[in-house]
Amino acid sequence: MPTEPAMLNATPGWAIQAQGLRCVLGGHTVLDGLDLAIRPGQFVGVFGANGAGKTTLLRALLGLQPLQSGRLRLLGRENLSARAQIGYVSQRDPIGADSFLRVRSFVGTAWQGERWGLGLSGARQRAQAVDAALQALEIESLAERGMDSLSGGQRQRARIAQALVNPVRILLLDEPLSNLDPQAQQRILLTARRLCTEQGLTVLMTAHDINPLLPHMDQVLYLAGGRGRLGTVDEVVNAVALSALYGLPMAVARDGGYRFIHPAGGFMPEDAAHCGHDHGHAEEGEGG
Repeated sequence: MPTEPAMLNATPGWAIQAQGLRCVLGGHTVLDGLDLAIRPGQFVGVFGANGAGKTTLLRALLGLQPLQSGRLRLLGRENLSARAQIGYVSQRDPIGADSFLRVRSFVGTAWQGERWGLGLSGARQRAQAVDAALQALEIESLAERGMDSLSGGQRQRARIAQALVNPVRILLLDEPLSNLDPQAQQRILLTARRLCTEQGLTVLMTAHDINPLLPHMDQVLYLAGGRGRLGTVDEVVNAVALSALYGLPMAVARDGGYRFIHPAGGFMPEDAAHCGHDHGHAEEGEGG
């Protein structure tokens, strides 16, 4: 059975708790009664078809997407203060990600951006924070390189370093593997796994293809029809669980360490067309 969400007034110790989250975009209900309970240090893969609500969920956690109903607790708190401890890497490159800006400077642009007048003492703290973020992503050797000189995988690691330049406890990665070759994908995944293990970060990573994440993630969150199912790979990625979630017969085929998900009987409704086995990299829009 999937992990059941804890009540929001229960014993603390959860990184993310949600009850009955409902989000509407353009008159369309994207998330409808979503429940979550994710512990600190967990690496959670978030999957679903385009428009299933992967990006919407991340934006809701960040406070960028209003909730029509439901309750959300982050790091044991229901107020906005916890969101300062969330790092976020969006699908879209931020300003400077493909410019001549040095990697060190690019990472540093996010450090305590809400504060003014930091002075020399602040400059020293900023430099230390940047060095720590570069080290965490193992890109110290790239510090003086221009962002426009990096490969896709190197640029993505620089973007993650930027998200970690401030002290964070939750890291949200929206399609970080898109358009990367398998070697670069594995480098990102190994880094995410290490951040969970060594720093106790809670990582949520959206993706189209479940297979690269299988050896690394602790839990799977599958979204479909506004609903979600959270649990281990074996608890969620099976015919019974996915059929209940999609409301139609689903099949899961295994080939060695890979899993291929498809509607049983060969028909392919739109909502299930990309349910975890699409090896293409069409990007999900901000409302997806």
